Amino acid sequence: MKCFSSSLSQNIFLRSFFVFIFVHFSYGQEPKLFTLADYDLKGNVKSCLVITDYGKEEFEFNKAGYLTKLTTRYSDTDYAISYYKFDQEQLLEKRLENYREGQLDPGTSIANIYSIDTTATKMVTEKIYSYQNEFLDQYEYSYDELNRLINIRRSNNDGIDETVVVYDSLKGEVTQTFELNGTVQKSVRTSLSIQKEGIPLKVILVKEFLEGDPVKAIEQSLDSLGRILKEQNFDFQEKEGSFVMQDVNEYLYNADGLLAEKTTTAANSEQKKEYVYQMDGQEYGNWIKQIILPDNSYITRKITYYEKESKLEE
Repeated sequence: MKCFSSSLSQNIFLRSFFVFIFVHFSYGQEPKLFTLADYDLKGNVKSCLVITDYGKEEFEFNKAGYLTKLTTRYSDTDYAISYYKFDQEQLLEKRLENYREGQLDPGTSIANIYSIDTTATKMVTEKIYSYQNEFLDQYEYSYDELNRLINIRRSNNDGIDETVVVYDSLKGEVTQTFELNGTVQKSVRTSLSIQKEGIPLKVILVKEFLEGDPVKAIEQSLDSLGRILKEQNFDFQEKEGSFVMQDVNEYLYNADGLLAEKTTTAANSEQKKEYVYQMDGQEYGNWIKQIILPDNSYITRKITYYEKESKLEE
């Protein structure tokens, strides 16, 4: 782990916090439970310690494979802890505790409390409080009979904002459009296609808007396992009046389903990275070291498993 100066550690810490606040308060995020699969883990994993170039992250899971705690350490004294509480598959509470110089910072620590009402169609209410017992926001997520998100209502001391989610289908394509107070914020178009080899491919095109004007877009092509095969990034150019491609990322996977190669093409340049793994030798096939070439950078993981329950002899 790299050692950071106090000021650098503080900048990283605050930047990560405010990015979290901006993203959440701009769009609202549907309540989500994270599982082993979200972190490229398999089997009865109890915890996974990841060592990166900016610090350490430790993920803790219950026996059902759901994330219950995430600790991100930027230094020995600056870190953040997220807790997740749930009942079966329903998220009930999420807490983000930020620590500065080893002490809890109540000014930047928040609690998200969830409740669900299914008397008609499903509605999830999220209330957000600071650790100083200050009410920050309330979100109400409404769903239709198909369990699709159709409305996000945000209310706080400044007033009420409402995001309407509209669905359109045309020739096998489904477009999901988010309109905040009548102004388009984002659209997500999903389509399916069959390749020459008969392989099904899902294509997801996400367009981002600022005050109704297009800004950027990303198009991802995914295989039947949900792995990204190709990713194209676009910026909207006012002069051309259209989206212009900035770069393309293409991904290849090895026999174990792990990322083996990433090729990035931009303008007249091409950059290729290869990924080599050291496995932990367990039956589940988890890696404990990822080496990225030609950078020679790496990520290491220390994985702890739950002990297998032995069957009692009759």
